[in-house]
Amino acid sequence: MKKKVVLPLLAVLVVGGAAFWWWGARQAAKGSPAQQQEQQQAKGGPGAARANGAPALVTLAQARKQDVPITVQVNGSVVSLNSVDLRPQVTNTVREVHVKEGQFVKAGQLLFTLDERADQANLAKAKAQQLKDEATLADLERQYKRNQELLAQNFISKSAADATLSQMEAQRAAVAADKAAVQAAQVALSYSTLRAPIAGRIGAVNIYPGSLVQPTSSLLTITQLDPIAVSFPVPEDKLQDLLAAARSHTPVQAIVPGRKPVQGTLDFVDNTVDPQIGTVRAKAVFDNADQTLWPGQFVETHVTVNMLKDATVIPAASVMLLAEGSSVYVVDEQRTASRRKVQQLYTFGTQVAVKGVEAGEQVVLEGKQNVRPGGKVRTDVPAQPTQSPGGPAPSRGPTGPGAASAAPEAVPEAAPPTRSRA
Repeated sequence: MKKKVVLPLLAVLVVGGAAFWWWGARQAAKGSPAQQQEQQQAKGGPGAARANGAPALVTLAQARKQDVPITVQVNGSVVSLNSVDLRPQVTNTVREVHVKEGQFVKAGQLLFTLDERADQANLAKAKAQQLKDEATLADLERQYKRNQELLAQNFISKSAADATLSQMEAQRAAVAADKAAVQAAQVALSYSTLRAPIAGRIGAVNIYPGSLVQPTSSLLTITQLDPIAVSFPVPEDKLQDLLAAARSHTPVQAIVPGRKPVQGTLDFVDNTVDPQIGTVRAKAVFDNADQTLWPGQFVETHVTVNMLKDATVIPAASVMLLAEGSSVYVVDEQRTASRRKVQQLYTFGTQVAVKGVEAGEQVVLEGKQNVRPGGKVRTDVPAQPTQSPGGPAPSRGPTGPGAASAAPEAVPEAAPPTRSRA
């Protein structure tokens, strides 16, 4: 019974002792934390440059001067300058449809013909009444002329002549009323033909010959496509620049995915700022002969509202946002880095226009986390050691500024202005 208890206990002790010995041997092989840091620094790992005072490896970019257009980039919608919902002015029956849906029409082109027989009859009746009253007026005029001659010879009284004059004036008024009735009949007859009030493209046509239409019935919609407009909101802090751009008819670019950008001119700025979203509505007009823009379509609009002359431009990635403000590391000819505060004027794409840096100075683009104010930097790339099979690693090549393996400095070119982050 004692053997059954002692043997498992001895096995546990043996296994535990072996595990403790293995863990102690591994820790001894690794060494203390200080020894590990020394080994890492000796191998050139992270923190080696800071511990040994060696220059930090960085990538530099050169500041340059250029004119920077301040561009507002927003999403807008295409709107038509003219759009007409065609409706009849009388209740009538459609006699003929002269267009097809989706057709382009010119101003004044015939679209629909209604049943005009009743209107033609009314016009003929009005003209006949006019002729009758004109004949009666002519007879009264002759009577009045004879009465004037008889009155001069004292054959009739003056009251008889005045009565004839009164009848003649009343008949003239009747003739004038007849002329107005003829004009009214002509206007009513004109309602039987519907013509295009503007040039454009018609939409769906749901009216057919024989359909009964009323003034509340919409026959079709005509939308002008050339020229066309794009309506877009602009932040209110750009309002004054936008008004100045509108006075000078500043070019506006509309971008449709998969199509060539379209150029237009800023034509309108609304008279009220939307207080809910803090934007003002603007509109630009575009030539649209190839129908690149379509009403209701969403497009990306770029409008240049101002221009920064001779601005200093550096990559936006070189700017550090610290608690005391924006800063960059500037590297002098002795490869010494100094931190300098800058003022960001305008960001466009991957570049930023700043104050505080002169053109030609070099700023740290990559590796800023390893740079300290007043510290040295380098831009060369050390040779990477390679482990040969079955042999020790070759010695590390030179890493100084004059090393043969040094790579040229990376001075990225400033990209052209693209868009605003407004």
